[in-house]
Amino acid sequence: MSISRRKILALVGGGVIVAAGGGLGYAVTRLPRTASLPWQMAGKYQDPRKHALSWALLAPNPHNRQPWMANLAEPGVVTLYADPDRLLPKTDPFNRQITIGLGCFLELLRMAAAENGHRLETTIFPQGSSPAGLDRRPIARVVFTPDETVARDPLFAHVQLRRSNKEPFDMSRTVDPAALARIGAVVANGSRFGGTVDATEVASWRELTHSALQIEIETPHTFQESIDLFRIGHREVDANPDGIAFTGPLFEALHVTGQFTRAAAADPTSSAYKAGLDAVFANTDTAMGHVWLVTAGNSRADQIATGADWLRVNLAVTSEGLGFQPLSQALQEFPEMADHYATVHKRLAQTGGTVQMLSRIGFGPTTTASPRWPLETRIA
Repeated sequence: MSISRRKILALVGGGVIVAAGGGLGYAVTRLPRTASLPWQMAGKYQDPRKHALSWALLAPNPHNRQPWMANLAEPGVVTLYADPDRLLPKTDPFNRQITIGLGCFLELLRMAAAENGHRLETTIFPQGSSPAGLDRRPIARVVFTPDETVARDPLFAHVQLRRSNKEPFDMSRTVDPAALARIGAVVANGSRFGGTVDATEVASWRELTHSALQIEIETPHTFQESIDLFRIGHREVDANPDGIAFTGPLFEALHVTGQFTRAAAADPTSSAYKAGLDAVFANTDTAMGHVWLVTAGNSRADQIATGADWLRVNLAVTSEGLGFQPLSQALQEFPEMADHYATVHKRLAQTGGTVQMLSRIGFGPTTTASPRWPLETRIA
């Protein structure tokens, strides 16, 4: 959950900003120094595997957990594992969303390898998998083969600009319906793409996603999972460049003066909690369109394939100059969300199947890249 700078101004009332002009000035204007370096290092490795991996770790993933771990012990091969310490047991109890994130990673790995003249042969779950959850068995074994004839993917050009935009969208700018057809055309791994920019339908989805988000926040164990992943201020973000980052002068000032802490964010009576609600609801409530993916099955292979298609959709949305933010709450499989989960499936999967992903789209402000762990920390 990201608190909009526009909304959180209500917390400061000018006092913190004035104080920041004095002794706090230097502290609150500091930005993370190392958390964005992986974006700058992408593609700057000689080893073809590290070259591709340095791009793949920029892939979207739930709560920015970066759940991937690569083993390079076998020459010319990347063996991908899920880091068991980076799961989301409360909001993603069966690791479905984490698996989709790993599918995004593998698709970006493929794209980056092709740009570098390498073809990949990927075997998914070579030692099998369990529907109950991910374990220590490998997610994929990926063989790299030099091949200058391998087709480059035009979507790769948008990787550095891809964002999960957690700011309100411009409600004065509508999305061209023709964009949905162009976005849907990039799906290539078996998912069924759908979307709408119809005002009546969008209003209905705004209401449902708002309500689902409220359930996640008002369910103590699911909200606490997010709060535990808050990284507040440049020091925390540099020390742990994952999770949900809050940086910039405003957040630094609120944190330094004790107005924005994890404890305050968890307290329903606090100003931080109330401003946080206003901020995240400003996101759901300003959606100007919605897109989704549905699969016929829900196997681990289906989830990996969904991730590949979701990355492609995200990059296609970026190519249209649109903002993109996943709204996965109504698809989460914890008990308190059951009614909303059923409603989404009744709307989007009437003949069966699993609604794997749902996102809002629209025109939003430019935002910074999410923090990332350096490649070296993601290699076993």
